[in-house]
Amino acid sequence: MTIRVLLADDQALLRSAFRVLVDSEPDMEVVGEASDGAEAVRLAKERAADVVLMDIRMPGTDGLAATRLISADPSLTDVRVVILTTFEVDDYVIQALRAGASGFLGKGSEPEELLSAIRVAAGGEALLSPAATKGLIARFLAQGDDDGRDPARSDRLGALTGREREVLVQVAGGHSNDEIAERLQVSPLTVKTHVNRAMAKLGARDRAQLVVIAYESGLVRPRTD
Repeated sequence: MTIRVLLADDQALLRSAFRVLVDSEPDMEVVGEASDGAEAVRLAKERAADVVLMDIRMPGTDGLAATRLISADPSLTDVRVVILTTFEVDDYVIQALRAGASGFLGKGSEPEELLSAIRVAAGGEALLSPAATKGLIARFLAQGDDDGRDPARSDRLGALTGREREVLVQVAGGHSNDEIAERLQVSPLTVKTHVNRAMAKLGARDRAQLVVIAYESGLVRPRTD
């Protein structure tokens, strides 16, 4: 299956570079380019994009607002957004994860990392670049203490089984299904089933959202080191 990619960046030169890179892959194709967030949302619908590479800072409707619009649109449920940013520790990136982005990547990343990011996001996995550790995200989510917590999500954790909670903790730690299976001594297929059920019960679009929920609900505590 060919992954349909939409490029959203206000710099034409960067879009051109990304297009050449993406179109060089046999399993990907660029289906459109947008110079602002509003155009990105429109083209995501018109071109049936699978993954949107979204610049966080654009004129007019920025990447954060566009991500929220895509995440909230029932017709775009299967669209995954990967935020591209110059500053990987930018608080806007954390807000984008909360808004529904599947992850983020620095613009200085290697071409192989970007291509891998597209495939990971298209597969419904959480994408966090090496520089963007789970501990870093946890510290951002913890800023403001109670303001960073979602009581409604905390209550909804009660719908999870004990095993689903265990798996959620492991997902928040950045572990893959295979790693979780080894840690919990179950099959990868069993882990995948628990992850899918947790996503359904918590209203999460993908694993990135599970990570956010795990921290915002208080199930996983931020590291202080």
